Amino acid sequence: MKIITTILIVLYRFWVFLVFTVFMILFLPGIIIPFFFGQKAGRIGYTFLWLWSWVFSMLTFIRYEFHGRENFKKGKSYIYVSNHTSFLDIPGLRLLIPGQFRPLAKKELLKIPVFGWIAQAATVIVDRSSQQSRKKSIDRLRKILHDGLSILIFVEGTQNRSKEPLQPFHDGAFRIAIDTQEPLLPMVVIGAGPLMPPSTIKVLPGKIKIYVGREIPTAGLTHDDIPRLKQQTFDIMKEMIVKNNH
Repeated sequence: MKIITTILIVLYRFWVFLVFTVFMILFLPGIIIPFFFGQKAGRIGYTFLWLWSWVFSMLTFIRYEFHGRENFKKGKSYIYVSNHTSFLDIPGLRLLIPGQFRPLAKKELLKIPVFGWIAQAATVIVDRSSQQSRKKSIDRLRKILHDGLSILIFVEGTQNRSKEPLQPFHDGAFRIAIDTQEPLLPMVVIGAGPLMPPSTIKVLPGKIKIYVGREIPTAGLTHDDIPRLKQQTFDIMKEMIVKNNH
């Protein structure tokens, strides 16, 4: 019985890799080409990203359950702030967030075959080891918000490999929020880590839940308020995880 289970797990992982790769290649022109025609055309690319995420979810039996969608207000720009537990966070967030947005992504994603091309087109890439790269990325995120789009930042900076609900937050998202006076919208992903732990290719089918909290206003705040705003957001997201992690 144990041998049969092992064989099924190996076959399933191969199937997930096949689905990921084949449909990524199939949708690649629709995802990448629109970005050559400016920000507005990017919505077409994000529609194809939604389609890829949906197909990936359906064919791999990794289901996403969403809560708090009513907290998205049509026509508003947000700084989405999320925890990060697994690669599986990404398809779920694309299925959840309405319209197009721009995530901040690490340069390591560029090394992933095919997906790296998409990351280059649809995200804002940052080299965290370079202060100049970080500043350039932050400036670009500010411009995106100014153009009326939303941005997504994984506020822990990397996938959570600890046993704590959250890792300490970086300042970047809160500095941008205060500079632009745009609201933060917290969200938490629950259940992705056990299905696909960080830094592994181990993957299992199952259910992932994503919760969206109420917006956190930043109007009137200054850089002196960054520590308080960061702690407020941390406390809200931690409570969301603890309350719903069952």
